[in-house]
Amino acid sequence: MSISRRRFLGGLAAGTGVLASKTALADHTTIHTGYPDRYGMLHDTTLCIGCRSCEAACKEVNDLPPVEVPVGDMSPFDQERRTTDTALTVVNRYDVDGQQVFRKHQCMHCNEPCCASVCLVGALTKSPEGPVLYDKSKCMGCRYCMIACPYYALAYQFDEPLSPGVMRCTMCYPRIIDGLNPGCADACPTGAVLFGRRSDLIAIARDRIAKHPNQYLDHIYGEHEYGGSSWLLLAGSSFGLLGLFDNATHEPLPVLTKWFLSTVPLVLTMWPGLLLGFYAFTKRKENVAQQQLETAVADAVAKADEETKKKLETAADKATMMKEKAIALAVKKALAEHAKKRAAAEEEGSK
Repeated sequence: MSISRRRFLGGLAAGTGVLASKTALADHTTIHTGYPDRYGMLHDTTLCIGCRSCEAACKEVNDLPPVEVPVGDMSPFDQERRTTDTALTVVNRYDVDGQQVFRKHQCMHCNEPCCASVCLVGALTKSPEGPVLYDKSKCMGCRYCMIACPYYALAYQFDEPLSPGVMRCTMCYPRIIDGLNPGCADACPTGAVLFGRRSDLIAIARDRIAKHPNQYLDHIYGEHEYGGSSWLLLAGSSFGLLGLFDNATHEPLPVLTKWFLSTVPLVLTMWPGLLLGFYAFTKRKENVAQQQLETAVADAVAKADEETKKKLETAADKATMMKEKAIALAVKKALAEHAKKRAAAEEEGSK
């Protein structure tokens, strides 16, 4: 039984309305609370010299291609960079009141990560140790986590056509569970990057602020922003001048988007069906057009064959007529020659 495009869309809209009303009442969003005594990282921007040793170390421990520009070369700071699928952390330079300030940029490993809350298949999870973990085998490639991240710290492997995935800093989770420091912390020559228990790092940061109030802004970025994160930052000026959001909410993003995100699974579930419906109609239209084209071609060939047959028959008739005329002419010529010879013979005999 066939179905019209209008009936298909009407039925789909009705079904979507019913399901949406039910889904909006349900709570499908899980809020990931921070684990106690978890690990974290502290980046003191007042100590960072922009050597980019952390970038090189990150690539080495994660088996990524080495840095294209040697460590110590300042040319990468000519423009602000974002993380990529082969550069999980980058250092950017900012001009603050005539002074150069460097900030390390990577996944912040939020206490209640928005990327995990929007993942429909549970590919992203918050670990008890602190890092947000990613299971590539579960990922469906929707990349909604990239949109949800307030720090723009996730990148997609567009150059991996067979098995692409989302790439981001792992806080060197395999090294942490083996009792080692993250690669960037070990590589930092000035101590601008520290690794430890998050609570201890907050205490260290507060102690530095208290001892050097003229050097530091009285603010630990990441302690409360968006519900807090495992990465913490210290600076001597506004974080808004360092590419971060000043006055960011302290509410975890999953809480703010809880109602909206509860409908996301429905939307993403219905959307493929809608696309498949459009595809089916389009495909059917293409098939009908193809059949019409094939019929027209067959008719044209048949017509051409008929015309060709008639032309051949006409040519054959013409050839036959010409052949008969040629035979008649030849017979007439032969008879004339015979009569001529006979007359000559008779004339010779009478002499």
